[in-house]
Amino acid sequence: MSLKAAEIQGFRPIDTPYKKTDEKGLYLLVRPQGSKHWYWKYQYAGKEKKMALGQWPEVSLAMARRARDVGRLKLADGIDPMMERKKEKATIRFGGDNTFASVAREYIDHKMVGEERAPATLKKARWFLELLTPAIGNMPIDNVDPQMILAPLKKLEARGNKETAKKCCSFASRVFRYGAATGRCKVDPTAILQGALITPKARHYAAILDPVKLGELMRVIAAYEGHPITKLALEFTPHVFVRPGELRHAEWDEFDFDKRIWTIPAGKMKARRTHVVPLSRQVLELLDQLKAVTGGKGYVFPALYTWKRPMSENTINVALRRLGYSKEEVTAHGFRSTASTLLNESGKWHPDAIERALAHGDSNAIRGTYNRGNYWDERVRMAQWWSDYLDHLQSGGTSAPEDWVGQPGA
Repeated sequence: MSLKAAEIQGFRPIDTPYKKTDEKGLYLLVRPQGSKHWYWKYQYAGKEKKMALGQWPEVSLAMARRARDVGRLKLADGIDPMMERKKEKATIRFGGDNTFASVAREYIDHKMVGEERAPATLKKARWFLELLTPAIGNMPIDNVDPQMILAPLKKLEARGNKETAKKCCSFASRVFRYGAATGRCKVDPTAILQGALITPKARHYAAILDPVKLGELMRVIAAYEGHPITKLALEFTPHVFVRPGELRHAEWDEFDFDKRIWTIPAGKMKARRTHVVPLSRQVLELLDQLKAVTGGKGYVFPALYTWKRPMSENTINVALRRLGYSKEEVTAHGFRSTASTLLNESGKWHPDAIERALAHGDSNAIRGTYNRGNYWDERVRMAQWWSDYLDHLQSGGTSAPEDWVGQPGA
């Protein structure tokens, strides 16, 4: 028997909650304290569910019935009304501005920053957003379809920026997945674009792999007459195996001179893992020279005109060009390839020790953990051997004899 609006006022509380049934699953729950709440009982996927519809008298009998009927229509379409409500609440909680650009900014500022991504990674993410904004930035993220996202990516390809197009697509995919996780969109439209973009050829950073030419480069660097910090950065780079961004963002408090190590925080590393670099005698001497120039606080390699920012990402490459080397001959990143190639060719070091020095990830987590400990002593010896070898080449040596072990560290 259905309820009548006039009789609801007369339902009195008792010691235990009790129900007053309307129809089609709707009922009123009267609680001991006197409050009266509407609920709708329904079944979805074989399970019984109970959906709260509000409190009487704010929600009248007619309003409760309308809410029930709306829910029944959703059930008929195969939609769980309670799950739909949760999605709507989540959307409201995350804000009403659900454009692609706003969700992307939230993803960058909250998720990526929260994960302590490297500053260079955050900068690239914001650049990708700038590239995508004219086409889809102001559109509701849930309205962006595969063709809309493909259009700006194809324009990048047409300009020859195939690698950028691929990375933009990857960034957009992460934004859509974040949007789906937070209730702003339902799918990632980039998922069906696989094969629609041209796969760029693998890019190899230009590097000098001939010992004689490497010795020539070391002598040219030693004669560099530019800014002292730039010269020291040029001298420092070949001795360590870090990426240019990790070098530029180095800070003095990361160095332990007693233990002769440089500990790079996970947030500055590409693999998101803390990386420890053993320091050779030559590197420690260069750090002493740097400390005399910079004062030993903040960034080890600060920008030329402000101590509050790290050195520009182009500084070392520009200096190499001024020294007469083209981008096809050598790059700052290429020094990693130089070290990897010549260390492997020497036959003196275990390949895994070299990979650890380069901070390359290991797909097997257990093996990776084992190797980090197992090769540390070898990495310490290798760091000193490599610095001695660079000095040997700079002084005119052509290559290291098989039994050459370099000079003992200080």
